[in-house]
Amino acid sequence: MGGLTLADALSRARRRLSEGGIADAGREARLLVGGLLQLDPAALIAGGTRTLTAEEAALVEGGLARRLHREPIYRILGQRPFFGLVLSLSADTLEPRPDTEILVERLIPVARGIVAAKGQCRLLDLGTGTGAICLALIDAVPGVQGTGTDISAGALETARANAYINGLSDRVETIESDWFAAVGGMFDIIVSNPPYIRSKVVDGLADEVRRFDPRRALDGGEDGLDAYRTIAEGALAHLEEGGVVAFEIGFDQKEAVTRLMTGHQFRLVDAASDLGGNDRVLVFAAA
Repeated sequence: MGGLTLADALSRARRRLSEGGIADAGREARLLVGGLLQLDPAALIAGGTRTLTAEEAALVEGGLARRLHREPIYRILGQRPFFGLVLSLSADTLEPRPDTEILVERLIPVARGIVAAKGQCRLLDLGTGTGAICLALIDAVPGVQGTGTDISAGALETARANAYINGLSDRVETIESDWFAAVGGMFDIIVSNPPYIRSKVVDGLADEVRRFDPRRALDGGEDGLDAYRTIAEGALAHLEEGGVVAFEIGFDQKEAVTRLMTGHQFRLVDAASDLGGNDRVLVFAAA
């Protein structure tokens, strides 16, 4: 009797994920099986008749069990793509989402303009987590030098590992800091995707988020604005002339965050929506 073929494994994974209530089960099956077996999409198709080894079959089975337990697929794989980079994940870091790539996109022309005018651009990423925003901007714009801060030593370890595996270690430093507390110097771009979910909402989030993303990377306090208040209070003292402060925000926070920033001598200069049409990115300059 023949063993489990790659095509059989894909079909079985798709069926079990669908029966387990996982949306877009076909795509997830391909991501999971391909990722665990280190096969690209073409190899998944071309190798359908190949029989899996016992070790490969067990690897797929274990991954399926974890996904059906609602562990996010990229956490199972241990890494995920972000803006052309591959980023390792850890229990100390928020998993970067595609919406955050919009923040990077809006800042690339800003960084390029600063580099053209000054020869370099100093970037501060507050609450850097995996390093996603900082590393993506450094990679996209020659002349950007980044500093990533986080309150979590484990997150900073992950960010440093991601800088290394993406060949960017010489252009980034990390600082363990509670927002600006341990930060010195001036920066051309200050950016953050801070915790912005209201405390009472966190426990009602999807299992994939609530159980696997670190709570302190999600919980923004009673109204979701605690981190924005702290950053608004400290940003001007660390911002170079002509610099900007940029945020990812919750879908209903544009007006509130704008009021906070205008109350600290900033003006809104750019805003962008996410792929679902929700307010997601705000960029401010000194008033």
